Amino acid sequence: MNDLIIIGGGVAGMSASVYASRYKIDHLIFGETPGGQGMLAGTVENYPGYLSIPGPELMKKLIDQVKHYGVEVKQERIKGLAKIEGGFEVKTDKEKYQAKTLILAMGASYRHLNIPGEEKFVGKGVSYCSTCDAPLFKEKIVAVIGGGNAALSGAIHLASFAKKVLIIHRRDEYRAEPIRVEKLRQNEKIEEILSNEVLEIKGQEKVEGITLKNPYQSSQELKVDGVFVEVGQVPSSVLAGQIGVAVDEQGYVKVSPGMATNLAGVFAAGDIAAIQGGIYFRQFVTAAADGARAAAGVYQYLQGKAPTSSWGK
Repeated sequence: MNDLIIIGGGVAGMSASVYASRYKIDHLIFGETPGGQGMLAGTVENYPGYLSIPGPELMKKLIDQVKHYGVEVKQERIKGLAKIEGGFEVKTDKEKYQAKTLILAMGASYRHLNIPGEEKFVGKGVSYCSTCDAPLFKEKIVAVIGGGNAALSGAIHLASFAKKVLIIHRRDEYRAEPIRVEKLRQNEKIEEILSNEVLEIKGQEKVEGITLKNPYQSSQELKVDGVFVEVGQVPSSVLAGQIGVAVDEQGYVKVSPGMATNLAGVFAAGDIAAIQGGIYFRQFVTAAADGARAAAGVYQYLQGKAPTSSWGK
């Protein structure tokens, strides 16, 4: 039986593995797609130590660091989790593995529009993170798709960099908080396109325009340099429920500041985790910190100094 199994091959999982290795914790890491969503990132300019680095290059450095410690990233699909005597069992599409502890770092997937051009231009003008990529569109024209808090906050943030921001929402009213709507409408750089949808994202080597369902200012074709899809995330927490790990109303795994869940021996890190008293802030740097804290929590747990979670108390 291993001391630890880490499920997730993104920034959080890889960082947890690095720290687990330095703590001399015998562990396995599973990542069906090593690098996770980091492999989809275009240019990363907010990770400490790098002025600018492509997402795939940053992830390769993390993966190489994990392998430097002799840890293999197992590219196996996780089929199920179970609680067993003395620990946990992880069933993959190939075999079963056992460990005394778990770190859940499966992340949260962005909801996609599933329209022509979206997948083609990921990292080439299509982004799912305005906080990450806004500085790349200085003095450009961008479109933000969505009507919730994330979409409006993203549009306001983008307006600090872009020449013009078009926010496109399929309903005639936003789902965001009224104060965000008020702030949005006070910004002269932002144009609202309501009761409309984007049917296609166009371009050659990068995003050059979009096609709308209904005409806007007498045209269905609009020129834009970037498209920010802000229609929410879906936490990958189904596996967590199989062993009784508590999640919040949005499906994120509840954790203490030490990344401990309600279940002894199980920790969570990265986009899947909701820290008690914290805020949702999905960034590479916070995912890395989560992974480090989770590994430290595992070390303490294995030493008999179990971190506690106050969730549900």
